[in-house]
Amino acid sequence: MGVNSNRVEDFSSHRITTESVITGMETHTVCLPPQKTTLQKLKQRLSEIFFPDDPLYRFKNQTWRKKLLLGLQFLFPIFQWAPEYRLKLLRSDIISGLTIASLAIPQGISYAKLANLPPIVGLYSSFVPPLIYAILGSSRHLGVGPVSIASLIMGSMLSETVSPRDEPILYLKLAFTATFFAGLFQASLGLLRLGFVIDFLSKANLVGFMSGAAVIVSLQQLKGLLGISHFTSKMQFIPVMSSVFKHRDEWSWQTIVMGFSFLVFMLTTRHISMKRAKLFWLSAAAPLTSVILSTLLVFCLRSKTHEISFIGHLPKGLNPPSANMLYFSGPDLELAIKTGIVTGILSLTEGISVGRTFAAFEKLPGGW
Repeated sequence: MGVNSNRVEDFSSHRITTESVITGMETHTVCLPPQKTTLQKLKQRLSEIFFPDDPLYRFKNQTWRKKLLLGLQFLFPIFQWAPEYRLKLLRSDIISGLTIASLAIPQGISYAKLANLPPIVGLYSSFVPPLIYAILGSSRHLGVGPVSIASLIMGSMLSETVSPRDEPILYLKLAFTATFFAGLFQASLGLLRLGFVIDFLSKANLVGFMSGAAVIVSLQQLKGLLGISHFTSKMQFIPVMSSVFKHRDEWSWQTIVMGFSFLVFMLTTRHISMKRAKLFWLSAAAPLTSVILSTLLVFCLRSKTHEISFIGHLPKGLNPPSANMLYFSGPDLELAIKTGIVTGILSLTEGISVGRTFAAFEKLPGGW
């Protein structure tokens, strides 16, 4: 049933005459902007793309000391976060550093093997870039160093033209040159303020990229996990599995047992750490423990069996400067440039993927 109302209201006081409305109106004249030439329009568009904000606005109305400090903070972010560093974070940073270092050593060597490079190259690339990133880096979740998919793609692209076994010096030069152009490409993106391109990478693209990269790298690890000497350079599932079963006679049961044992050990410790927060140190210590135990095991068994392959001797001391190894003239320069650009894009995409993943966990603004 509805509700009836017999209320009568008087709206005479709310009536507004047309004359009063017209009298209260004001007339404003809108002037059209002056006509711009094509060059002026192009200059404005480029300015909006590359310099949407004044990059020097922070330096205005500042003393010369403040300008110097702001300049150092802009070029070297360590001057920005170091004064705010708290000693209570030192313990966590030491644990994180030791954990990452214990994992970075075998990881860097394995990534060098993926790129068909000497193991010492992977070892140097594991600790030199983080030292530089500690000064120049702006994200506490990211580190700089070799990545799996970029190493794999570099090895695949270069080995199609140059054999790392037949021409090791030329291959090493092309790898160094490709790395140089990868860094040059990423630096150009930063100088030209083209970082907005990354905003077009959706979450689905990043998740798909990371999942696909994990599958490709896992397939390539079957070579070392099974002890196969001859393996395909292709990355597709069918060629890889075909190569695995084609060389069944090269399978080494000693390598398989050792590899799967440490794989199960690391997965188990990670599962326990995720279930019980107090035992977080198990997964943190698992990589270092695996490296130590596997090294001792191979050292004790190397005189009794030759079925388990090992890295061998690594040269001592620091790596000499590699500027003379850059390849800037020759028929393979185009290959080095193309490989460097592809590697730079993949490395950037993987870095963005990892950064946004951690940012989603901690709900950081802007994905960082």
